[in-house]
Amino acid sequence: MANTILVGAQWGDEGKGKIIDVLTESADIVVRTQGGNNAGHTVLIGKTKYVLHLIPSGILRPGKKCVIGNGVVIDPIGLIEELDGLRKMKVKVNGNLFISETAHLVLPYHRELDEQREILKGKHKIGTTKRGIGPAYGDKAARTGLRMIDLINPERFERLLKMRIKENNEVLKAFGAKPLSFNRVFAEYRAAGDRLKPFVTNTVVMLDREGRNGANILFEGAQGTFLDIDHGTYPFVTSSNTTAGGACTGSGVAPHRMDRVVGVMKAYTTRVGEGPLPTENAEIADMLHAMGREFGATTGRPRRCGWFDSVATRHATMVNGIDELAVTNLDGLDTVETIKVCIGYRIGMNRYDYVPNDIEAFGKCVPIYAEFPGWLRETHNARRWKDLPARARSYLKAIAELSGAKLTIASVGPSREQTIFL
Repeated sequence: MANTILVGAQWGDEGKGKIIDVLTESADIVVRTQGGNNAGHTVLIGKTKYVLHLIPSGILRPGKKCVIGNGVVIDPIGLIEELDGLRKMKVKVNGNLFISETAHLVLPYHRELDEQREILKGKHKIGTTKRGIGPAYGDKAARTGLRMIDLINPERFERLLKMRIKENNEVLKAFGAKPLSFNRVFAEYRAAGDRLKPFVTNTVVMLDREGRNGANILFEGAQGTFLDIDHGTYPFVTSSNTTAGGACTGSGVAPHRMDRVVGVMKAYTTRVGEGPLPTENAEIADMLHAMGREFGATTGRPRRCGWFDSVATRHATMVNGIDELAVTNLDGLDTVETIKVCIGYRIGMNRYDYVPNDIEAFGKCVPIYAEFPGWLRETHNARRWKDLPARARSYLKAIAELSGAKLTIASVGPSREQTIFL
């Protein structure tokens, strides 16, 4: 398989968890490189559903090494809850999970600040999960963050945490929020540090050694291209680099050691949170929600839904250098008689064939649609390319061509076997 970066080609929630799980069969190591427990990957194995937030999906395959890289921000309490949940489901984690000692921490004041800032924005809110991810990355950039290497050093953690809580309590008071108790936070997080210490290591050195010994490494992305802090629909984005470049900085593995980039996208478009979504359509959203689809893995919020946007996915192919495409949720369109695909945007008399950087302009974009006939047949039992209806195959070929990359995987359901390789 060589070294593969997997990214979301839309606004996140593209079904990356399932594709990662499928690709992990050929990988030796799976590395999570950015984001926090604001992300959620859902994997269905048999009749058992696993929802992961920080731990790479590779943990569900025996013998695979899983790494939480330096680019991730870790809520230690949330991570322990996730570990305990996996153990209850008989998933082995000891000896299989490695955590970067330089990954930054999400602490209670980050969550409080996240919530207070959203309240202050009112109708202009970003729609964050209020998990403290943005403030944690803010501290990282301001060089005031605490890291895993601090958490497992009791004396240093006590000294640094005391300073940070004192400072942030003043900010919280200005918001009218309750100050945090240092003693309570210290006790809770120190206990978490003791439990996580066996997993903490220098993952940059580990990955270099494993790579030189011929290991196949899969770099697992969270969120999606248009939530990238630099290349997304700013400010309605997350606080990390969700694009392919983030896999290098978030793991410490050099760019020239990457062999391919796989982009995951749905056969339609969804996003969670605020911000422009040009192809948003209430009718398709109602249909998908009625099917029990498109609810956030982390928050349970109903996702906003719309027609496939090839302008956005073509932009994602450019930014990420996507070589191969995996299209998921094809079966979600099985009952649609006429399927629309956005092939351009219009603002007044001007046409755009790319995503505008000006968020106000992007919000005014009116989609230009091409129409495709639906196949009106169930696809969830298809296991080979030729099992798909001819119109479904034509649709997949068209959206791949419009996106500018080679179609290699089509998914017709959440389970491993509902995967078609081209």
